[in-house]
Amino acid sequence: MRDRAQLCWYDGERYDDGRFPIAANEPGLIFGATVFSTMRVYGGGFDDPRTAWPAHRRRLEGAIAAFGWPQPSWESIDRGLETLLPHYPVLRVTLFPDGRELVSGRYLPDDLADMQREGIAVWVAPSDRHARSLAGYKTGNYLGAWSALQAARSRGLREAILTDESGNWLETSTGNLWGYRDGVWHTPPTDGSILPGIVRQRILDSLRSRQISVDDREPWTPELWRSFEVLAYSNSGVEVVPIVRVEFEAAAGDRAPIASEGGDRGRVLAVLRQPFAEG
Repeated sequence: MRDRAQLCWYDGERYDDGRFPIAANEPGLIFGATVFSTMRVYGGGFDDPRTAWPAHRRRLEGAIAAFGWPQPSWESIDRGLETLLPHYPVLRVTLFPDGRELVSGRYLPDDLADMQREGIAVWVAPSDRHARSLAGYKTGNYLGAWSALQAARSRGLREAILTDESGNWLETSTGNLWGYRDGVWHTPPTDGSILPGIVRQRILDSLRSRQISVDDREPWTPELWRSFEVLAYSNSGVEVVPIVRVEFEAAAGDRAPIASEGGDRGRVLAVLRQPFAEG
C-alpha cells in the first residue's frame, strides 16, 4: 500500500502532509483561476527530452501572458520540482493569478501496463453537461472534464470522450484522441475546442519526421470513429492507450470496429508510441 501522505511545494515552501495555507477568497479556489501543466519525468530528471519540461514551461508562460498574470518565481518552481522528483513519477505545476506556485505529484495507475496492452472502454459524454471551459488553455476550471470522467466511471468505464454541440468528438477528459485507418493517423484539429497537448504535438512531430501520413484537420464527426481500425488516446502520464469499446448515453455496449486485434493492434500502436522510446 502506498503512503498517501501528499508531499507538495507551495509558494516557496515544502509541505509534507499535503496541507498548505490558502485564503477562503482565493480566486483559484472560488473560480478555478489557475493554470497548470502535468508531466511524466523520464530518466530520473528533467534533461530527458521525453520529460519535455521546457515545453511545459512554455505552455505555462503562454497561458499567464494571455491572462495578464505576473511571472512566478521559476527558481522556486525548479526547487519544488527537484524536491518532489524522488517521490513521484508524474509532477504538476500549478500557477495562481498573483504569481504563487504549487508543485504536486502523483503516481502512475497501478494497472497502466494492462491498460496499454489490453485497452480501455470509454463513454461518449453529451456536451450539454460536460463541456470544458477555455479548452485551448489548461486552467483549473476542469469541472466539465472531471464530471464526464466521474460519469464514465460510474458506468464502469475508464475514460470519457468530450464532444461539441454537433456531437463531434474533441478529446478525452484527460488526453488527446488518435485514430488509424488505411495507413493514416488521424487526430482532431486544434481549432480552439481542444487542448493542444504537448504529447500530441510530440507524436505529430515524430510521425511527420518519419514521413507517416497524418490528418489533423478533419473534424471527428459522430460516425467517423467507426471507420478506424485502431482508436487510442494519449497524455503525458499514460503515454498511449488503445480504446477497444465505446458506449453512449442512451445505448450502452456499442463496440468500436477494431480491425486490428492483439499483436496487430500492438504493431500499429508501436508507431504511435515511438516518441516514448526515443529518449
